[in-house]
Amino acid sequence: MTTPESLTSALTSRMVQAIAAAGGWVGFDAFMAQALYEPGLGYYANDLRKLGLMPGEGSDFVTAPELSPLFGQALAAQLRQALDITGTDEIWEFGAGSGALAQQLLDALGPRVARYTIVDVSGALRARQQQGLQRFGAQVGWATELPPRMHGVLLGNEVLDAMPVKLLVRLGGIWHERGVGFDAAAHGFVWQDRPTDLRPPTEIEGGHDYLSEIHPQAEAFMRTIAERLGRGAAFFIDYGFPEGEYYHVQRAMGTVMCHRAHQADTDPLREVGLKDITAHVNFTGVALAAQDAGLSVLGYASQARFLLNCGIAQLMEAAPLPVRAQAHKLLAEHEMGELFKVIGLTAGEPWDAMGFTAGDRTHTL
Repeated sequence: MTTPESLTSALTSRMVQAIAAAGGWVGFDAFMAQALYEPGLGYYANDLRKLGLMPGEGSDFVTAPELSPLFGQALAAQLRQALDITGTDEIWEFGAGSGALAQQLLDALGPRVARYTIVDVSGALRARQQQGLQRFGAQVGWATELPPRMHGVLLGNEVLDAMPVKLLVRLGGIWHERGVGFDAAAHGFVWQDRPTDLRPPTEIEGGHDYLSEIHPQAEAFMRTIAERLGRGAAFFIDYGFPEGEYYHVQRAMGTVMCHRAHQADTDPLREVGLKDITAHVNFTGVALAAQDAGLSVLGYASQARFLLNCGIAQLMEAAPLPVRAQAHKLLAEHEMGELFKVIGLTAGEPWDAMGFTAGDRTHTL
C-alpha cells in the first residue's frame, strides 16, 4: 500500500532528477506541473483521496458540487439553454473531480444530453467517477485528450486554477522569474530567482518588491478550445479576478496557495504530491486568449449572481433546511459567492445567456 511518506519521497526523487537534468533550476510552472501531474505520483495522478466535505474523510478540499446538489441543478438551466441555442447535444467536462457535478447535470438534463464526456488526467479520480456514474451507462465516456473538432457545451469547475503558472518577482526594481532548485545539504527544494524579460501583462506601479503570476498554460488551453470548438459554448467557474484587480499594486505576494486536509498554506515546495497547488485565475487573460482565437464572450459574473440568474433561489425555496443552509455557502460573499467567478464563451456570434442577465461584469475584464 502506498503511504504518503513513500509517495512524496518517490516524487521528490523524480523532481530532483528533473532539476538536475535542467542544469539545477526549473521554472515554477515546470515544478508545479510535476508536483500535480507526474504519472502515478503527482497530486492529481496518485491514489490519495482529495475531495470531500470533512478532513476526517481523508479529503483536502471541497468544491461546489460536493457542497450542494443545487449547484449542478442551477447550472443545468444554463447548459440546457446553451445546448438549445447552439443546436448540440454533448457536454464535455474538464477535471470532473469526484463526478458529483456530472451526476447532478445528467440527472437534471436527462436525455437532452446524448453524450457526456469527461476529460481528466487523474486515473484515481477517473475510477471514482466511473463508479459514481455507472447508472448512466453509455451516456458517459472518458477521454485523455481533445479530438480535433468538438461540438457541444464545454464546462470546467475549478480547472483553470490548477494549471501551472510562471512566477515573476520584482526585487530591487529588477524583474526575475522565480524557479526552484534543490539544496542537497538541507534535503529540500529552494526558491531561486533569475533575471528575465518576462513581465506581467500590465505595469505594476512603484518600485516595491512584488510577486505575481502569469498564466501561459491557461491561455494556451483557451486557444486550443477556440480552435477545436465548432458549434457550441463553454463555461468556466473558478476563483480569480480581472486583470486590474489581479495585478493591483497592493497584491504584492501573489496568489499561489496549497490545500491539504482542509487547511491552506503558501509553501508549495514542501509535501510535494500530498497537497493541491493552485493560483487564482486572471480572467482578463482567459477572455482575451479565447477572443483572439475566435470565441465570443457571453458574460462574466460572480458565482452568486450567475447562480441566482439560473434560478437557484427558487430551488432553495423548495429544498429542506439543511440543503438550503449548504447552498447558501455558494452565494455568500464571505464564502464562495464573490471570490468565484463564471465566464461564458461561445463559438460564433454572442447570445443572451441567462447566467449573465443581471450583474454582468464583462466591462471589468
